Amino acid sequence: MAFSGTGKIWMNGSLVEWNDAKIHIASHVIHYGSGVFEGARCYDTPRGSACFRLDAHMRRLFESARIYRMDSPIDQAMLTDAVLETIRVNEHKACYIRPLLYRGYNALGVNPFPCPVDTAILTWEWGDYLGQDALERGVDVRIASWARAAPNTFPTLAKTSANYANSQLIKMEAITEGYSEGIALDTFGYLSEGSGQNLFIVRDDMIYTPPLTASILPGITRNSVITIAKDLGFKVREEMLPRELLYICDEAFFAGTAVEITPIRSVDKIQVGRGARGPITTAIQQQFFDIINGKAPDRHDWLTFVYPGQPLAAVGSAPARVARR
Repeated sequence: MAFSGTGKIWMNGSLVEWNDAKIHIASHVIHYGSGVFEGARCYDTPRGSACFRLDAHMRRLFESARIYRMDSPIDQAMLTDAVLETIRVNEHKACYIRPLLYRGYNALGVNPFPCPVDTAILTWEWGDYLGQDALERGVDVRIASWARAAPNTFPTLAKTSANYANSQLIKMEAITEGYSEGIALDTFGYLSEGSGQNLFIVRDDMIYTPPLTASILPGITRNSVITIAKDLGFKVREEMLPRELLYICDEAFFAGTAVEITPIRSVDKIQVGRGARGPITTAIQQQFFDIINGKAPDRHDWLTFVYPGQPLAAVGSAPARVARR
């Protein structure tokens, strides 16, 4: 995830130069991880630049803030407009989108209430998270030695900066041992998720995924995969899954904004299925990219077009939205 180091960043209502987007070293978020954020994508589609499920991402951002008792001075609609404005001012055709709400500078101490809730939006050009090859051939992963948070410790339904300390441990362990990713278990030993992506397993033509009670983030792409799978006629079950199911499944894949739909070809050096992208993973992945690329109908109104004047209608679908300032 390399930064371009150029362009504008939206901060508390103002667009500032990339190198001038700074916070005080005594900001609460630096010391206590008191921030919530989102990761969304804008795609360069044949019909123009479009954000994928921006409404859902922004809803989750504000729900994360609510869980952490962070009252933002900016509402969801205003921040959504600010996201689109930031993309436009940076003249992106495609980009990664990172809005943040965080506790700023006022007082230091565990109590965050004296600190203001500040807001920022970054956008930058970014390609495939695990590489184009991973989307086709899959990745090698391991079961992490680090478990996800136990219930009633950290709220995993919130996408918060603090939770990603756990994700870093999982990711670093995997990389240092030669894997692309790690898969965490929950505190009861059931499958949870990757360091920053949800998990799906296919066995006997049934698609399985851990439920929200397995200490997972409620992924927007996860929800999209479930919807696409059902649209294609596949059955999906959300239930607690044992670790060993990964060793005997037919297919497995990650789903997330960053990884999109990425097949898993081995776990703990045990080959998954035939060691290549399977037919169900392929079908879901293809439909996902067809929707983004305008080759399939946007039946669920997932695309928000960025620039006024772009074509309104998807192929065979109801008119897609063109967001305006």
